[in-house]
Amino acid sequence: MCTSELAVALGPRSGARTPEHVTAAAQLSDEALLGAVARSDEAALAELYDRFGRMAYGLALRVLRDSTLAEDAVQDAFLNVWRSAESFQADRAKASTWVLTFVHRRAVDLVRREERRRTEPEEAAPVPAGPGADEDVERRSKREVVQDALRQLPVDQRQAIELAYYGGYTQSELAERLGEPLGTIKSRMFTGLQRLRALLDEAGFETAS
Repeated sequence: MCTSELAVALGPRSGARTPEHVTAAAQLSDEALLGAVARSDEAALAELYDRFGRMAYGLALRVLRDSTLAEDAVQDAFLNVWRSAESFQADRAKASTWVLTFVHRRAVDLVRREERRRTEPEEAAPVPAGPGADEDVERRSKREVVQDALRQLPVDQRQAIELAYYGGYTQSELAERLGEPLGTIKSRMFTGLQRLRALLDEAGFETAS
C-alpha cells in the first residue's frame, strides 16, 4: 500500500466503527454516502473509495501517465472530498462527477508541476532545498512509517489492504479473488485499518485532519 491511498482511509476519527456499520454504508446511495462523509463517517469514506477508487485512479493515470503520481492525485483528491463533503449539492452534480472533478483537478496540477520541473535549466537546479524538497523528504518518511506499520499486521489483513489500495480491487473483487465471503473481507479490512491507525498513532504519524 502506498502512503497516498492509505491516507484517505486514515481520516479524522469519529468514534468506534463496527463491521455492521461498514456493511450499512454499502446500502447507501452515492449522494447519501457524501452526506455521511460530511458527518466524518469513516465507513462512508471507505465505501466511497470502494466505489470510485479504481475509476479515480484510471482517470488520474490517463492524465499523468505515471502510476506513482496517479496514486498521489487520488490521495489528495479523496482527502479533499473528506474535507469538502459538506459543500456537495446533489441538485448541482452527481456524486461521481463531483468526486472525479477533484481527481482531475489534482492530476492536472501535478502535470503542471512536473512540466515546470522538467523545463528548469540543469544549471539552475542545485541540490534540492526549500519547501519542495522538504515535502519530498516528508513524503518518503511517511511512506516508510506506513510500510513498517503494515508489516506488523496479520498476513490476511495486510494482504486485503494492499490488494485494495495497491491493486485497486473492490471488496467484492477481493472476496472473489481470495475465495472468502464478502462479509469476511469487509470485517478483515475494517479490523486491519483500525489496527493500522493504532500503530501509526504509536509511531507519531499525523493523519489527515
